[in-house]
Amino acid sequence: MGTRLAGKRALITGASRGIGRAIAEAFRDEGAALALNARNPERLAQAAAEIDSSATIYPCDVSDRDSVFEMVAQVEADGPIDVLVNNAGIHIARPFTDYSFEEFSAVIEANVYSVFHVTQAVLNGMKSQQSGAIINIASTAGRWGSRNQSAYNASKHAVMGITRCLALEMAPHGIRTNAICPWVVATDMADSFIKGHAAATGMSTEDITNAFTATVPIQRFVKPEEVAALAVYLGSDESGFVNGQGMTIDAGYTMI
Repeated sequence: MGTRLAGKRALITGASRGIGRAIAEAFRDEGAALALNARNPERLAQAAAEIDSSATIYPCDVSDRDSVFEMVAQVEADGPIDVLVNNAGIHIARPFTDYSFEEFSAVIEANVYSVFHVTQAVLNGMKSQQSGAIINIASTAGRWGSRNQSAYNASKHAVMGITRCLALEMAPHGIRTNAICPWVVATDMADSFIKGHAAATGMSTEDITNAFTATVPIQRFVKPEEVAALAVYLGSDESGFVNGQGMTIDAGYTMI
């Protein structure tokens, strides 16, 4: 067990599985007090019991503004929020012309409006204490275009824009804002990602997986714990001079 986050309270959205759960486990191992969020109450309770019996849980949909502000007020009743990890999100793969308005809107609401709501809700507390670290889970999809996921790419480009603007606006208050931009991470969202691309192209899921992993020098998907390790750094005082960055985890894909 480490102490890199000792004395810090962290609110992590989308914490019941995938990247969010890996970050929660890594933060636990470094001494953070955990406030965990996800939409599904049963899944969140089960994950929290397995991660840290002392973690507090706040099931709600973070695209619902009223629920978010209520959640943050409940978290802050137990103490200030030192680190916010905006991780909650969804992915729907479609050719651009096949998206329904409802599908496109659902991705933007889950991936962008959630960041807007939760971040606005925590900022007053962070400004009062003149310190804080905000970590947005973006994606390499927020850096360039790609086929069959325009909604997801648009959402992650927006997250990168929010990250950079907040970094400038909040730095005078001692609040740092950064983003993590992983390539495809080996989670259940990746399974959905692969199935969506397979449906859009007519290829098998195995061929899609092989085609994607063949494009990176280290030919595999990103491990959730590799994203979590970077989140620990960005949440800790070690990264005190890191602000407004989109830190890419892509095995060197951008060099190709």
